[in-house]
Amino acid sequence: MRQPEAMRRQRERRPLRCWRAATSPARSCTRLIVQGFEEATVTSVVTGLAREALLDDGRYAQNYVAYHAGRGHGPLRIAAELRRRGLAADLIEAALATGPDWSALACKVCRAKFGLQAAASWAQRARRARFLQYRGFSSDHIRAATGAEPDTGSMDP
Repeated sequence: MRQPEAMRRQRERRPLRCWRAATSPARSCTRLIVQGFEEATVTSVVTGLAREALLDDGRYAQNYVAYHAGRGHGPLRIAAELRRRGLAADLIEAALATGPDWSALACKVCRAKFGLQAAASWAQRARRARFLQYRGFSSDHIRAATGAEPDTGSMDP
């Protein structure tokens, strides 16, 4: 008799562990339903947590931006991932606005990957640009990091 009671309490606490991970309400619902909880129960619990500001899409987006910017990802990649996770465009824009200086981050990521020495040729700059593009930086950020000026055809050292 004691073991089923302990299992029931553990099963009741599992939803609370889910929101501690700073997830969005939509993702929390999906995760709990996949784990086998009833949809109606999950929806009511998650709605209550969101109403009490324990689950918040805006806070989730800000935490996501801060974490992934710290890993060297750019705003385009972060925004695409947040859209894929179902967040609203205005929340994504607000979270990206609170992020770091994206041009400075692109320079930092480029230096960490390729070192302090400037690219000697357009081929090396193109390689760096492709890397930063993959990381999710815009063309303006890439130009700032690589020092390339496409309009004039010059390369700044």
